[in-house]
Amino acid sequence: MATTEQTSIDAAEFRLHVASESIRLFAERGYEATTVDDIAGATGTSRRTLFRQFGSKEGLIFADHESMLDQVAGHLEAAVDDEDPWWVVCEGAEMVFAHFAANRDLAARRYAVVSQVATLRDRELVMALRYQRLFEEYLRQTRPTAQPTGVVAYAAAVTAVHNYLLRQVSRGDATATAEGLNAELRRLWETLAER
Repeated sequence: MATTEQTSIDAAEFRLHVASESIRLFAERGYEATTVDDIAGATGTSRRTLFRQFGSKEGLIFADHESMLDQVAGHLEAAVDDEDPWWVVCEGAEMVFAHFAANRDLAARRYAVVSQVATLRDRELVMALRYQRLFEEYLRQTRPTAQPTGVVAYAAAVTAVHNYLLRQVSRGDATATAEGLNAELRRLWETLAER
C-alpha cells in the first residue's frame, strides 16, 4: 500500500492530476505568480511530496511525461524477439501521442503556458531528448550491427515527427490525428529502418 497522500489513485493518474492542476494554475495566475504551495493545495498533497516526486516547479508541468517515459520503456522491454524493433519504436511514439491526444485540452493549456516561459521551453526540449535517447538505446540493444548514425537518425526522425504532430494537437489542429502520425511513421520506417 502506498504511504503518500495519493493512496486512492495510481502513480500515473497522480502524475496526470499534478500536471493538470499545475497547468491550470499557471494559466490562471501566471507561472511566476503560482507557488508550489498553491499546487500542493490544489492537488491535495504536500509541498514536500511534490518536490520529492517531481524535483522542481518546472517538473510539475511535465509530471505526466515521466509516467509516459516509464510506459514507453515498458513497451520496448516487453517487445518480443520476432517483432521489428524499428517499428516497436514507432509504436512507442504512438503511445505517447495517444495519451496527449486523449487530453487535447490539457495539451493546449500546457502549450500556452510553456510557450510563454523560457525555462519551460528548455525543459520541454529535454523531455523530447529523453524519448529520443530511450529509442536510441533500445535500437542499439536490439540491432547492435545497425549503423550508429542510422540509429540516431531514425530515433531523431520518429521523435521529431511525433513532436511536430503533437504541437499541432496542442494548437488545436483537429487534422493532427493518430492515423496521420501512423502514416508518417510508416514512411519513416519504410525509408530509414535498416532491415
